[in-house]
Amino acid sequence: MSHTDNIIALATASGSGAIAVIRISGPDAISISSNHFKSVSGKVLADQATHTVHLGHVVEGDRILDEVLVTIFKNPNSYTGENVIEISCHGSLYIQQEIIQLFLRNGCRMADAGEFTLRAFLNGKLDLSQAEAVADLIASDSEASHKIAMQQMRGGFSNEIKLLRDELLNFASLIELELDFAEEDVEFANRDEFYKLIERILFVLKRLIDSFAVGNVIKNGIPVAIVGEPNVGKSTLLNALLNEERAIVSEIAGTTRDTIEDEISIGGIGFRFIDTAGIRETEDVVESIGIKKTFEKIEQSQVVIFLADSTNLKTPKTINSFKVEIEKIKNKYPQKPLIIIANKADVISIEEQNAITHSIEDVLLLSAKTGQGVELLTNRLLELINTGALRNNETIVTNTRHYDALLKAFEEIQKVKMGLDTGLSGDLLAIDIRQALHHFGEITGEITTDDLLGNIFANFCIGK
Repeated sequence: MSHTDNIIALATASGSGAIAVIRISGPDAISISSNHFKSVSGKVLADQATHTVHLGHVVEGDRILDEVLVTIFKNPNSYTGENVIEISCHGSLYIQQEIIQLFLRNGCRMADAGEFTLRAFLNGKLDLSQAEAVADLIASDSEASHKIAMQQMRGGFSNEIKLLRDELLNFASLIELELDFAEEDVEFANRDEFYKLIERILFVLKRLIDSFAVGNVIKNGIPVAIVGEPNVGKSTLLNALLNEERAIVSEIAGTTRDTIEDEISIGGIGFRFIDTAGIRETEDVVESIGIKKTFEKIEQSQVVIFLADSTNLKTPKTINSFKVEIEKIKNKYPQKPLIIIANKADVISIEEQNAITHSIEDVLLLSAKTGQGVELLTNRLLELINTGALRNNETIVTNTRHYDALLKAFEEIQKVKMGLDTGLSGDLLAIDIRQALHHFGEITGEITTDDLLGNIFANFCIGK
């Protein structure tokens, strides 16, 4: 892939719309565009100042393709650090393709996935973690994921890593200097100060590593399986949570024979609810397949909502039977948070409600049909997610690549600490420090490979 030629791509979503934006970047972006743009005021595009917008027509010879607005960004003050032109045209698919094909015939090539952002990274406009945050920002579908991506794109995470790396690099330089004076037995790096730095780096790395547990679910959403016997109101609960008729509701037991999934944002966190087939003994082949899928979805979920019909919990015998089922779920999936719900609470008496809450620990009384208690459920779901770091605007790691690099850096820093504890020689300490610096550099992009960049930017959309 050459990064010195001129690239073009549609920057807005594909399809028809009111307008479309076509982006061109490269050394000749402005001159090429000037050859095919006629300003209504008669100005020559190539002579205009950066960050200005001009009304005119895209033309091919005497043929007018469209009336457009052209925005100029001159290097280095552009997104990519190169000359950039953005053409805002009418959103007809035909017009979009005609303009793109015109420039492809006249000095441009189609941009690869993420190539505009790749050039921004290569030209020092963004570091690698900020570049990755661009893709996260585009993909953000909740308040929390948007907030984290914005913080990372503005350099919050990068700055924290860079500060640690710079301090470690300073001590590494002093230790390397000691190696040049090994025969004099001098010590340039104060070991006490170095030890304090290592402990502080370990503390910060541990916090960042731990934040991934929250960051990962914020970025990808939290899968929640809604399970229980047939006809206890699972589909009604899904509809109540989504506030729409997403699932078929029927008095006939076994209506849901496949899983139904949809996602909503609660308190800025994305939750993906999965309505499953009712669990019971059945000879129906299709229903049996649905029940098998139910257990598969429970395996894939992070939270399980276990429903019972409160009208069936009116005697000590039926309550104890339900408690046995609760224990089965807990024993089968001990690592998964379990929310227990007695549904249809609107049709039982206060005395019966009290008997259920006194007999079953942490049960939520709820009516999916009327909405009674649904807010209690959403609050309980939010309690399962530690959003303290998000509220305090702390750095939260969401990227698996960053998480892996942090784990490796943590391991190397632990080796350095152990070396200091045992009086390890400077040359051996230097090896572990270099490795830690290497992993820090992998996060921000001081250290990269073509394969790494290819893997990262292949996940971008074409126009970004």
